[in-house]
Amino acid sequence: EPRMAPFEIMTSESQERMLAIVKPEHLDEVKTICERWEVTASVIGTVTGSGRLRVLDRLDGEVLADLPAKSLDEDAPRYDRAVQAPVSRPPAQPAIADARTFLLERLADLSWVWTQYDHQLFLNTVVAPGGDAAVLRLKHPITGVDTGRALALTTDGNHRWCAADPRIGTAWIVAESMLNLACVGARPLALVNCLNFGNPEHPEVMWQLSEAIDGMGEACRALHIPVVGGNVSLYNESRGRDIDPTPIVGMLGIIDRLAAVPPPVGLVDGQHLVVLGPAPSGDFAAVDYGRHERVCSLVASLVNDGIVSGVHDVSDGGLALALAEMAVRSRVGFTVEADAIFTESPSRVIVSVSDDRLREVHRRHVDAGVSGALLGRAGGDRLVVAGTLDISLDEAIAAWRDRIPAALAGGTMQ
Repeated sequence: EPRMAPFEIMTSESQERMLAIVKPEHLDEVKTICERWEVTASVIGTVTGSGRLRVLDRLDGEVLADLPAKSLDEDAPRYDRAVQAPVSRPPAQPAIADARTFLLERLADLSWVWTQYDHQLFLNTVVAPGGDAAVLRLKHPITGVDTGRALALTTDGNHRWCAADPRIGTAWIVAESMLNLACVGARPLALVNCLNFGNPEHPEVMWQLSEAIDGMGEACRALHIPVVGGNVSLYNESRGRDIDPTPIVGMLGIIDRLAAVPPPVGLVDGQHLVVLGPAPSGDFAAVDYGRHERVCSLVASLVNDGIVSGVHDVSDGGLALALAEMAVRSRVGFTVEADAIFTESPSRVIVSVSDDRLREVHRRHVDAGVSGALLGRAGGDRLVVAGTLDISLDEAIAAWRDRIPAALAGGTMQ
């Protein structure tokens, strides 16, 4: 577009562009990497340390703009919209009239979604989407040689938690993402987000947005996870009603040594089932970040050292849904004894452990200062929680497999 004004070029929101600050001695290497991946790269300026942002039409050309850099950051204008907490908010924990119906209605195979795109990235996909986190083999960007490391990626969100308390709910989402990475043996590197909210001109929505951002910031500072990007989607309404606050978190992690494929979200016939982490209190309370870090470190070490055969975090739907998801994915039933099986709380993981590894798991969780409890065993053709639940494995698999295809059978616009 040759007739674009300078300000239009500077404020253009065209997609697929990134800005990098590169040391001069690394410039050639960066260009080489970009050429390998057929990405256009152009030097557009220099960091001067002058405290001023100067825009020129070409190198040593006419100055088109010259302003204090602080005017775009520290001194930038800020909204101060009215905020007000909603008069009433829904409960954080779901209401359960019938345990069997509740569980079956929440089982859903997401492969209908992720098979719509190519998830085999240059044949580097080690763990496909659909579990706690996807894993990609990490190769050198220039030589293509396997580095022995891997990237792990996960996305999470829960509108119900955030409608109940956007600050605590968003912190829970950040914590869940970190634990999802731990379930494939990864430690977190960075976080991006998409903040989906209603009309911020409504004081209640502005309060939700403010609280969610504060909750995310608190969690990321406590867990030492930098936020490297994000966007917002506001003014989302349906039939005159603001949507529930729905912040989505995407988290990137690194596996320092990918010795083997991480254990699946699944069970192994005859193995012990152990839940690691605190017993659920039933309260929608703030995350205990120190305890959460200990749980994540413990789980990642068990995965990386090959101690457990299956692993899955406990989140939406509580212990019962986590166990059921492991059962339907591996087509192995279970029999367990547990209380508060639908109660949701952070920092809990279920692991499937062989007889000869059970003592080692016990030793490690005690040494890490993390609670652990033996639930029962995997096996059989039923999903059984003593005194609470008894569902055939075939029925659970059918509900899980057919839920999304049946919902979308008439087309996504209906």
